[in-house]
Amino acid sequence: MKITKRFSAIAVAAIMLASLASCSGCSSSSQNSAPSGASSSGTSVVETTDSTKPPETDVVDKLLSEMTLEEKVGQMFYSSVPVGEGKDWITKYRIGGYVFSGNDFDDKSADDVRAMIHDYQMKSKVPLLIGVDEEGGTVLRVSYHEQLCSSCFDSPKNVYQNGGWEAIDATETEKAELLTSEVSTFVKTVVAICKQKKLGTVLKHFPGYGDNTDTHEDMSYDSKPLDDFRNSDFIPFEAGIEAGADSIMVAHNIMADVDSDYPASLSKKVHDIIRNELNFDGVIMTDDLAMQAITKYTGTEAAAVTAAKCGNDILCCTDVEAQYPAVLEAVKNGEIPQEQIDASVKRILKWKQNLGLIK
Repeated sequence: MKITKRFSAIAVAAIMLASLASCSGCSSSSQNSAPSGASSSGTSVVETTDSTKPPETDVVDKLLSEMTLEEKVGQMFYSSVPVGEGKDWITKYRIGGYVFSGNDFDDKSADDVRAMIHDYQMKSKVPLLIGVDEEGGTVLRVSYHEQLCSSCFDSPKNVYQNGGWEAIDATETEKAELLTSEVSTFVKTVVAICKQKKLGTVLKHFPGYGDNTDTHEDMSYDSKPLDDFRNSDFIPFEAGIEAGADSIMVAHNIMADVDSDYPASLSKKVHDIIRNELNFDGVIMTDDLAMQAITKYTGTEAAAVTAAKCGNDILCCTDVEAQYPAVLEAVKNGEIPQEQIDASVKRILKWKQNLGLIK
C-alpha cells in the first residue's frame, strides 16, 4: 500500500474548494515558490514502487482492517483547527481532517500555507482531508487575504451574469476553486472540473435551504410536502450525484413531512432518502454541529452520537474533545454498531483514495 501525502484541499462549500495555494489573482511568486519537495502547484508526493499494487478495494480494506477502533472513530471527525493544538489533535483523536477558517491564513504566505498543511499531513497516520469554506461573494476564508490573492472571488451568480457558462467554466478551471450554486448545470460543470483536478466535491445543504431560517442562529422548520422537495430542491443534488459528487452535507433544518422530530442532519429517515431514493453511496456529512440549531436542540455529546447513529459518515464539529469520547463510548457499549462505523470509515478512506491521498 502506498500513501501519498498531498496538499489537496476539499471544500466545505456548496460544491467544493481547491488547493489553498492556487487561486485566481494570486501573484506569480506565490504560484511558483513551494516548500522543498513540493511542486509549484503545492503537491508533494511520497513515491514508492507499486509494481505489485493490489486492487483498489483491497488497499482500502487492508488499511481498514489494520485500524484500531479509536482510529476509525477519529476518521469520522472533520474539525476546525484548534489554536495551538493542531498537531496534538491529530495524534490524540486521530481526526479525519481539518477545516480551515480565515484566521488560519492570517499573515501567512502561500509557502507558509503549503508548509502548514504539509506539517499536518506528515503528523497523521492516515492522510487528512483539508478543507476551507471559500464560496465567493460574502463567504470568503482565503481570497480576502491580500498576500494570497490580489482580489476576492466573486459569487457564482455574478460570474454567470457577467459571462454565462463559459465564464463559469473558465473561472473554475483557472482557480480550481468551486463556488456555490443550486443550479443543476452549474453542479455538473464544477463537479466535472473537480474530478479533473483531483478535488473532492461536497454538495450542500441537503435537502435544500430555500427561504428557511439561518440555522447558525436557531432551528429551521420546512413544512413543504416531500413531493415539493423532489420536484425542486432535490434536482441539483441529483445532478451532482449523477456527475459523481463525493459527498453530501446535510443541513440542520427540519423536513416536517419526513421527520418532524429531528433536524435533517440527525434524522435517519432523511438519510434513508439520500441512500435509498437518491441512491447516493458516497460520504454523508453533517453541517457544523456547533451551530445553534443543534446546540439549542440537544447537548454536544448527544448531537455527535445521534449524528453517527442516523447515518452520517463525517461529523463536522468544533468540540472534538467532548464529541470524540462520546461517539467512541457509544460504539463500545453497542449503541452504535461496529459494522456501521466500519462502513462509514470505508467510505471516507475510499474518498481519500479517489483524491490520490491513499494508493
